[in-house]
Amino acid sequence: MEKKIRPDGREKVTGRLKYLTDLTFPEMLWAKVLRSAYPHARILSLSTEKARKLPGVRAIITHEDVPALNGFGIVTPDQPVLCKDVVRYVGDALAAVAADSIEIAARALELIEVHYEPLPVLDSPEKALAKSAPFLHPGGNVLHRAGFQKGDIQAAFSQCAKIVEETYEVPRQLHAYMETEGGVIVPEKDGSLTVYVGTQHGFKDRFQLSRILGMPEEKIRIISSPMGGSFGGKDELNIQPYGALLALATGRPVKIHQTRQESMRSSIKRHPMKITMKTGVDQTGRLRAHQTTITADTGAYATLGPAILDFAVEHACGPYIIDAVDTKGLSVFTNNGVSGEFRGFGGNQITFALEGQMDRLAAAIGMDALELRRLNIRRKEDPGPLGQRIAPTNGALEVLESAARVYHAKKQHMPKRSTWKRTGTGLAVTMHGGGLGFGRMDPAGGRLSLTENGKVEIAFGFEEAGQGILAVIEAVTTEALGCKKEDLSIVIGDTAFVPSSGSTTASRGTSMVWHSLQRLKGPFIKQLLQGAAQRTGIEEEELSIGPGGIWKEGRCMLSFESLAAGKEPIVVSTQFDFPVSPDPIDSAHFLYTYSGVVAQVEVDLLTGKIKVTELHQSTAAGPVVNELGYRGQIEGGGVMALGYTLMEDVVMKEGQYATENLDSYLIPGIGDVPFQLELEAIETLPLEDHYGPRGVGEIGTVAVAPAVANAIYDAIGFRVSCLPVKPEAVLQSMERGILHENRF
Repeated sequence: MEKKIRPDGREKVTGRLKYLTDLTFPEMLWAKVLRSAYPHARILSLSTEKARKLPGVRAIITHEDVPALNGFGIVTPDQPVLCKDVVRYVGDALAAVAADSIEIAARALELIEVHYEPLPVLDSPEKALAKSAPFLHPGGNVLHRAGFQKGDIQAAFSQCAKIVEETYEVPRQLHAYMETEGGVIVPEKDGSLTVYVGTQHGFKDRFQLSRILGMPEEKIRIISSPMGGSFGGKDELNIQPYGALLALATGRPVKIHQTRQESMRSSIKRHPMKITMKTGVDQTGRLRAHQTTITADTGAYATLGPAILDFAVEHACGPYIIDAVDTKGLSVFTNNGVSGEFRGFGGNQITFALEGQMDRLAAAIGMDALELRRLNIRRKEDPGPLGQRIAPTNGALEVLESAARVYHAKKQHMPKRSTWKRTGTGLAVTMHGGGLGFGRMDPAGGRLSLTENGKVEIAFGFEEAGQGILAVIEAVTTEALGCKKEDLSIVIGDTAFVPSSGSTTASRGTSMVWHSLQRLKGPFIKQLLQGAAQRTGIEEEELSIGPGGIWKEGRCMLSFESLAAGKEPIVVSTQFDFPVSPDPIDSAHFLYTYSGVVAQVEVDLLTGKIKVTELHQSTAAGPVVNELGYRGQIEGGGVMALGYTLMEDVVMKEGQYATENLDSYLIPGIGDVPFQLELEAIETLPLEDHYGPRGVGEIGTVAVAPAVANAIYDAIGFRVSCLPVKPEAVLQSMERGILHENRF
């Protein structure tokens, strides 16, 4: 693996890079959004009269000022831009203000008078599903149902030697990106609009804003790179509609940048889920029956809640072959904060439960947990978890064996016991589908061109969100063409200059770049060589692309700049669908990545605090394109997952956020990072696999929680079924006397 410096690395570490929230424009106004005081209430009246009289206020908008569709949502536009009759959660917007300063805008919000009639608060799926519960939406309180069945589940359970049933609960998690939602929206002289706001889906934002503003898409330009992190949280619209409406109302640039408290209140979060699994094995350790019930709290609005539930249902069996399966999922509307896209997309929740089951089953039949997994792990030609055909792969077995070697090595060199400290080691494995899945529009593509100034321009319609996609584009393009990085001009994140090629989501960026270049390089190289042959009189077959231009026998015969001079730009485009299973099974994936995680923990018996001291991740995702980027994604994902496992929980009480800022919502700091972060990249693919490298943006987060949970059991005999694992839960387990006797 060759180490390559990120193209944007120097600007980022020196602080010279301008993010979209750093931008300023002449005569720019500042905006604030008024959010609901109640999680569920009827709006009796709303008056902006006093606020409008405040000096420095330039515009105030309410639902009456939305010219077209008063709603947004990537798939289902059920969230009002500005509420008219009712509010369904505390992040609902009622009005927005543009003023000469941020202080004036904040004061104006205080002067807006709203009278509410509080309504019953449905702050849990159980309350929302009760027969007496009011409907939060016309269709009721169930957003989506999903399921998968295979075999005769009851007959299979009747043949099992041991059955384990457990309910797992996982929390609401904050994306905690460094740059909160924000940017500047600029009205142009020709009546168009330029939106400088971070997003993972520029063309989808353009489409949604077009519906809201009643404006042709072509008159809306989205500039969406760079941004300070997303992890799925900026895939949906957030502040864009308010800035756009205010910019059009005032004819001036409008800046909105949410505070952390405002972001906490209005941003989407990871879905809290309650997952009940009942799993049975025969005497030999074969998995015979697996029944799963998933209840997801999707909050007040849909966003991508249905797709996330579908993903969790698909991955309920993970990388294992099971005779009979019965999976049922329910996504429920509540008056809690909106749950939506988050790194792992439902895989983290379901994997925590599944890998917990595997260790419990092994203990129930007196079998080594590694052997149980090895016996049931999928092999190269096995179908996917929904019975669909997938790219042949031994990735699951490869990561298991890699993790097994690490696990045994760590068990042989366990730290010495101390009076008040216990150490344990745990393992978990997982598989994770890339792309959006069968039946969902998943466009991909790109464009190669030789520009007038002699640059090889490579353009994609997605965004740089801190994930290192620029380094991937640079590495894949230079390898495909044979040129050097100085020859390249990379264009992304601007709808005015890039093709529509889908979003920066679903671990698809690396794959999409690689697949695009496989299609683009042949026609592009041919046109370059044809042009060079005409210019030089040398036969086309004798020429090749090299650093800086066109080469023959180790000598540069014509620079790219000379080749481009006086000619129309050479442009080659491609458009295709991201690879999906040939089997028409809704949401089924085709390309998967695999991970085996080994965690070592230290448990303090006095305080109950858990410290992850070592974390090893074996990842099978095809060839590594950029080592630094690959390692950064896996290690960063692992640390994010430690937060999910041990400390993060966006607690809501009666529909209100109990935690409103990062002073009380804890995320991992440098002191929480394990002493040893290790990574093994398994790069081999079967000979018949022509699908190239897979993305690793999500896989590093998925199996960490169960590995840590299994390590906690190894240390003190406490079976974790609820995240995050709090110190008080550890202390309570000791009070119940469940510590391993041999640990004392």
